Amino acid sequence: MTLEAFADTIIPGVKRSADDRAIAGVSTDGGAVESGAVALMEDPAGGFAMMLGPLSESLNGHAAGYAEENGLTLDPTVPPFVALAFDHRTALLSRLLAPEHPEKEMWVGLALFSNMAYDSAAHMTTVDALAAGHPGLLAIGITRPDADGLWRFPEYSYGRPLSRLHPQTTPTGSPA
Repeated sequence: MTLEAFADTIIPGVKRSADDRAIAGVSTDGGAVESGAVALMEDPAGGFAMMLGPLSESLNGHAAGYAEENGLTLDPTVPPFVALAFDHRTALLSRLLAPEHPEKEMWVGLALFSNMAYDSAAHMTTVDALAAGHPGLLAIGITRPDADGLWRFPEYSYGRPLSRLHPQTTPTGSPA
């Protein structure tokens, strides 16, 4: 739940249900959690999987300290970071991700996994991600492949040739 709240603070998404506490619900679109951020964090190939427990504990410790410092009363039924309102989650992460923070490398690394999950669906194939309606790939306009699973681009992305052909170019496109 803490890792989901972290990922949702990096790239906010829509709540999965009315009683969802990890996702703050400040967006009407899918965010890092729906994009698979936690699955990517948990993948052993990423190098963070074994540290997720201690990182969650540390984040909750920082959240409890932040709450005390700011006179906030936290709901004891959820982890401290999850209990923070979104604006307070954002303020705390701004502090932890700041260049001068001694633990910033860990928090930046964790934030990168949230971004990778959203921006590239790094934990799954692009075809599978698009078939599942991956919110990040759809938001950036990745098109679905043709029926045979291949992408073809019948039109140039700029809609026009980028330069004139060299006068000695053969019909096959080879230089003379």
